Amino acid sequence: MMTMRKLLIIALAGASLGLTTLGLTTAPSQADEATACLSRDQRREVIAAGQVVSLATAIRTSRSKATGEVVKARLCQSPKGLVYLLTVLARDGKVARLTIDAQNGKIVSGL
Repeated sequence: MMTMRKLLIIALAGASLGLTTLGLTTAPSQADEATACLSRDQRREVIAAGQVVSLATAIRTSRSKATGEVVKARLCQSPKGLVYLLTVLARDGKVARLTIDAQNGKIVSGL
């Protein structure tokens, strides 16, 4: 028989999961932090102009925090400048989302 404490924990976890699934949590997501992602042509322009590090450099940097396969990469404009938003899938199935400063290649946030 479950105790009241266990039932309360299960209820709170379920409510939290439901709010996260619906996007109703108050914590900012990567999409909130990055206001607009660049189009293919815009990406080519900033890369050709040398304004950002290469995606390969950003991926190498991400490996210091998250091992696995990068399954999604976007170059976006954030309030503080251009960032790479990387989604990494680990072998154990866990997903990590990292934000890499596109101008210097350092990790801004993640994990």
